[in-house]
Amino acid sequence: MAKKEAERFLIAGGEDKKLRARYDQLEPKEAFVAEANREGYNYTLEEFDDVLRESGDSFESFGNPRKRGIWWT
Repeated sequence: MAKKEAERFLIAGGEDKKLRARYDQLEPKEAFVAEANREGYNYTLEEFDDVLRESGDSFESFGNPRKRGIWWT
């Protein structure tokens, strides 16, 4: 069930530019997941890693300003 929460978060970021821009700046991944949990999503770092691995996405950032290719549309 919590993996569904991580997926819901990635979809929300794909739909909301402001959310995406704010999270693209967060490092490390632990802070990223902790902030999402503070905002009402409920998943662990391990569950988030599972979702990224299953979808073939990488948490790595690129560009200036920093961006991530994890967001789902």
